[in-house]
Amino acid sequence: MNAPILVTGLPRSGTSWTGKMLAAGGEVVYVNEPLNPQHPPGLCPGVLKAEVTHRFQYISPDQDETWLPAFQDTVALKYHLLPELRRNHSLYDLARTARYGTAFTLGRLAGRRALLDDPFAVLSAGWFAERLGCRVILLTRDPVSLVGSWWRLGWTVHFRELLEQPLLLRDHPEVHGVWSLIDEQDRLVKIAALWRLADTLAARLAARHPGILRVRYEDLAADPVNAFRRLYDWCGLTWSPAAERRVRRACTGSASHRERRGFAWSGLSRTAYRPMDSRQALTTYADRLTPEEIARVRALTGAEPRV
Repeated sequence: MNAPILVTGLPRSGTSWTGKMLAAGGEVVYVNEPLNPQHPPGLCPGVLKAEVTHRFQYISPDQDETWLPAFQDTVALKYHLLPELRRNHSLYDLARTARYGTAFTLGRLAGRRALLDDPFAVLSAGWFAERLGCRVILLTRDPVSLVGSWWRLGWTVHFRELLEQPLLLRDHPEVHGVWSLIDEQDRLVKIAALWRLADTLAARLAARHPGILRVRYEDLAADPVNAFRRLYDWCGLTWSPAAERRVRRACTGSASHRERRGFAWSGLSRTAYRPMDSRQALTTYADRLTPEEIARVRALTGAEPRV
């Protein structure tokens, strides 16, 4: 199986961690968030030669003329050096260009597959499965845990970026329901609504497309070695002793209190992943939201605690 791999799900659902663990076997080239509209890590034409205009960019077959050639080059590990240099030429950009250009070229020569880690592709997962033949891992996370993570980072939701996409509204009419939240000031309400919408669409996409596997973050975190062994098999990757050692070491390490609470982009790929004790991560939401806030999230999403 030589299909490219897409790891997606809402931001803070564990996509970077999952992508890095799937890359531990050395058979893929890790590509971080090509659909992120913020630079870095996005807006890099060397990686994706197309203009990203929205968070959670929706891509449908109607837009194949724009997106299909661009992503075919990305998953074929064809790096566009000149467009990248024209657009991005800071010292950081040049270092990132050298890294990605080298990784793409060597990966292509070695027959490696592209692995896209992109939470901003979550609404377009069906297109990636259908048009690019991706094996799509669609991560879901308990809403209290996800909302708690967004809450701690001060993140919010801008629903206009969804409502400004006519094809998204056409293909997924339930998105119309967020019109009532355009002027909502309660971040908790908005994040919970985004989780509910994404969860509904994820269930539908996984039911429609055999190339999409819906995976619970909690299942990966509770038993990472066995869970990732199964994901390697589903993706057609080799579960080697080296891959197992790397996964075990990355998912069972300890972190200081400061590291557990912190959040920082790291490395030229601009991923927020860092080694962690994955089982401990299952309970960190408890110090991010009050009991009253947790009860509100449960009520707003209608989701029972995951075990």
